[in-house]
Amino acid sequence: MARAVLLGRAAATLAVAGGGLRLHARPGPLLAVLVLVALTAAVALVALTRDPHVVAHPLPVLAADAAIVLAVLGIGGGDVAFFCCAAGAAALAGVLAGFWALLPAACYTALGYLVAGHVLGAAPDAASLAGFVLAFPIVNVLAAVGAAVATAALAAHVELSVRLVASAQRSAAAAERSRLARELHDSVTKTLRGVSFAALALPTSLRRQPALAEQLAATVSAGATAAVRQAQEVLEGLRLDDPNHEFGATVDRICRRWTERTGVPVRCAVAAGDLPVELRYELAQILHESLENIARHAGASLVTVEFGYAGGGVRLRVADDGAGFAVPADWRGCFGLIGMAERAAAIRGALRVLSAPGAGTTVVADIALTPAGASA
Repeated sequence: MARAVLLGRAAATLAVAGGGLRLHARPGPLLAVLVLVALTAAVALVALTRDPHVVAHPLPVLAADAAIVLAVLGIGGGDVAFFCCAAGAAALAGVLAGFWALLPAACYTALGYLVAGHVLGAAPDAASLAGFVLAFPIVNVLAAVGAAVATAALAAHVELSVRLVASAQRSAAAAERSRLARELHDSVTKTLRGVSFAALALPTSLRRQPALAEQLAATVSAGATAAVRQAQEVLEGLRLDDPNHEFGATVDRICRRWTERTGVPVRCAVAAGDLPVELRYELAQILHESLENIARHAGASLVTVEFGYAGGGVRLRVADDGAGFAVPADWRGCFGLIGMAERAAAIRGALRVLSAPGAGTTVVADIALTPAGASA
């Protein structure tokens, strides 16, 4: 705001002073005013750029600005350039001091009336100019009040924006912690609990049943390895999505990396748009798990991935031309599909699996969007 006021004052003063150069018999003082205004505006803008905190000390800034106004008055007399500078100084006071700026604005107004009286006394056609000249000083008060109101409104808007951003960041962090806790509970925690039970039974088994102890030791080792692998999978899952880009870019990146690793081409059709963070995370995990299932079981030569908006929600469709399989009615033994279905249910969605031996497999996740999600 301070920069805007300084630039506006400089532009207005230079415009009116420059336009009056040809009308003055002695243009020297007016030219000096032009140089002074341009130089002081440049110095003030450089100072604000290098140290914006200078506005935290309004008294010395306003004192220096008042000295500039008086210098313009002393050099140019009661020219229009003085009134422009005074109005700009009142506006700057409104930005820096709020409604306390009415005090310096009143001083500028009083000085303006003195100057206006002098101008009218020296003018041959004073009666015709009186209304026009006497209107100038009151602009100082209006400029101070307008600048104070605009600054207060801008500060309130910035504060509200900061609060909204902070609230969104806290919500996103809480959702991320909740997802991470769920992932750890559903995988690593259960595995480590089994390892703990096996380790507790080891001391007794060593004395009474050495063969069982050997099996338990193998279980502990395998469980620890599984826990490490699951922790790595959780971390990799957290890195699948980049919320700084549209979700379509995440889908494309997951498919491209999978193709580079497996050599199986993926044909992507992705709609533009974005999603809430929690939906993005779960859909990225469903896509990742679907592609991993294809790599492990399908023997496919082509995969098609489609993501778009349909029926007030979003749909992720992953199809392959692989071997296919007979889908059990309750997905018994299909733990990967059960996990994907649980992920879809966690974000108000449903998972469908269509397949038959020799006919490939299609996985469809339909997710409902809340009003907030729809606007995203």
